[in-house]
Amino acid sequence: MKIYVNGKAGHDGNGTEQMPFRHINDAAKIAQPGDEVLVAPGIYREYVDPVHAGTEENRITYRSVEPLGAVITGAERIQTWVPYKEDVWVCHIANSLFGSYNPYTTMVYGDWYFAKADKHTGCVYLNNRALYEAESVEECIKGAVYECSWVPEESTYKWYTEQDQEKDETVIYANFHGKNPNEENVEINVRRECFMPSKTGVGYITVSGFGVTKAATTWAPPAAYQDGMIGPHWSKGWIIEDCEISNSKCAGISLGKYYDPDNDHYFTNKYVKSPTQMERDAVCRGQYHGWLKEKVGSHIIRRNNIHHCEQGGIIGRMGGVFSIIEDNHIHHINNMMELGGAEIAGIKMHAAIDVIMRRNHIHHCTMGIWCDWEAQGTRLSQNLLHDNQRPAFAKQLKGGMMCQDIFVEVGHGPTLIDNNILLSDVSLRFATQGVAMVHNLICGALTCVGDGTGWRYTPYHMPHRTEVMGFMTILHGDDRFYNNIFVQKWPSEDFITMHDSDDGFDSENRKVGTWMFDEYPTYDEWISQFDFTKPADMKKLEPVHFDHLPVWSEGNVYLNGAKAWKHEKDGFISSENIKVELTEKDGKYILDTNIYEILGDFSDRMINTEILGKAFEPEEFFENPDGTPIRFDSDYFGGHRGAKVIPGPFAEKEEIGKNVNMSTCALNKL
Repeated sequence: MKIYVNGKAGHDGNGTEQMPFRHINDAAKIAQPGDEVLVAPGIYREYVDPVHAGTEENRITYRSVEPLGAVITGAERIQTWVPYKEDVWVCHIANSLFGSYNPYTTMVYGDWYFAKADKHTGCVYLNNRALYEAESVEECIKGAVYECSWVPEESTYKWYTEQDQEKDETVIYANFHGKNPNEENVEINVRRECFMPSKTGVGYITVSGFGVTKAATTWAPPAAYQDGMIGPHWSKGWIIEDCEISNSKCAGISLGKYYDPDNDHYFTNKYVKSPTQMERDAVCRGQYHGWLKEKVGSHIIRRNNIHHCEQGGIIGRMGGVFSIIEDNHIHHINNMMELGGAEIAGIKMHAAIDVIMRRNHIHHCTMGIWCDWEAQGTRLSQNLLHDNQRPAFAKQLKGGMMCQDIFVEVGHGPTLIDNNILLSDVSLRFATQGVAMVHNLICGALTCVGDGTGWRYTPYHMPHRTEVMGFMTILHGDDRFYNNIFVQKWPSEDFITMHDSDDGFDSENRKVGTWMFDEYPTYDEWISQFDFTKPADMKKLEPVHFDHLPVWSEGNVYLNGAKAWKHEKDGFISSENIKVELTEKDGKYILDTNIYEILGDFSDRMINTEILGKAFEPEEFFENPDGTPIRFDSDYFGGHRGAKVIPGPFAEKEEIGKNVNMSTCALNKL
């Protein structure tokens, strides 16, 4: 059955083409498996709470009849502003507008939040751009540049809020720098979410072609309820496609976990157990809450344009297992630098078991992709990442996160990173083990190698399942590097990052290459510590069981000062001057480089699952989610690698000069 929605209809109807509903949520109350909800262009200021699930054979589809024509927003337009002082205006809003959730009394705060907890989940928007929150009316009037902002020219637009207890009103002041807010499009976010079931298990839903914007989402760490403007809320089989998702206070899309009242911001509220302990608890409690391949995950997130969200573009803990995230354009995440904590990235996922992230274009984010805890069977392939680094002019936010293209943290693997173009000054933060990097162009450092994990006993799982197989701390190593190109594109001096909790700092490596694995053993060195001709001596082997695991490195290229691991096999090193530049024109991104002129006829062997072997702890091969082996005979563009295998993401030298932006997401419209 087709159900029709048109917000501009003369009156509310019954969902027929002749008498459409005026609200999407009215359709969401009655839509059954196999139904298609067709939504006419317009602005829909509502929260859509789907009641019924589809089935694998008969999905429920919500479709904007005009691509991006239907916009679901968590905001309300305000046209009751009155002048206050200089360029600042003021409005008074009855708190009854917000119901049980007032974004202007709710702070962004919780587990793993490191910055000062002085920002509300509410926000003011001028012509679809978020204003910066001030701590006082005086700061609002002054309208000074915020030193941490990546967009300083926008940071002078400020807002401030307070409560009028006597009148039960929210009072908002805003500096519009000479613009009349009653004549411009000025909105405030009111609703917590835009399109997300309030109950779990509402699966097999497709959301296609919508604008989704301006919700007062909350901080979403791994041991808490994770909301986003749109998401499946602990169910199976959603498709979110061809949407534009922007201006979330925290997360855009949530593939997050269930609500567990006994483990919701436990550390923040109770202090007495460590946050890492509560993450382990969340995994184990997940089995009780139905964390099984048959019930949760297997979503598809594709061709979306996700931007200007201040925590993450896509986030999730456990609920995103077995999913595909492909062909998305994710950019300008956390650029305001008002929020800081360990859950910020273009894509931030915990327990990304058998998740494939491919052909995404991710740039101008504090972090590009962050795979935290249990990146088992995770594959990052054919992605373009660049400019995921703090601009030199921006002051570092105390409690803000470090920057890099990819961060893999406290996992046991197998984590596969292949055929990517990584152009920021840090390509991979390496606080983990069991990673294979194959056929990447790597222009930034591998940093945090062997560090940043502590004694974190992290789960590993039955291969291609969620059931926990065991727990082990991170030993580091068990890593593989084959046929990559390393280029020292950025300065090699160590980078200083400030601690969030004191005045200390860390020095981060910026020297490109695999050289920081020099202290790690080869496989032969490691296995020689075990004498299989004698009965095992548990006490004698204890230090071996907690020492670094071996590393493999073969066929890699090191250019412009990039340094190789001392055991590199069949590598290529050149000190000749290398150019690697990404230029953009009309949405086309061209890689300008002389790398392949320097390489000449250098080549190495074809890599496959057999060569990569098994990740140590889960004893799982670097393979496809269905258990079939991988042969790396396809390149960044999907082109064929033949008998002559050249390093890097391209099968043929002639592919240099082609448009490397393969994401086919929706264009900016909001």
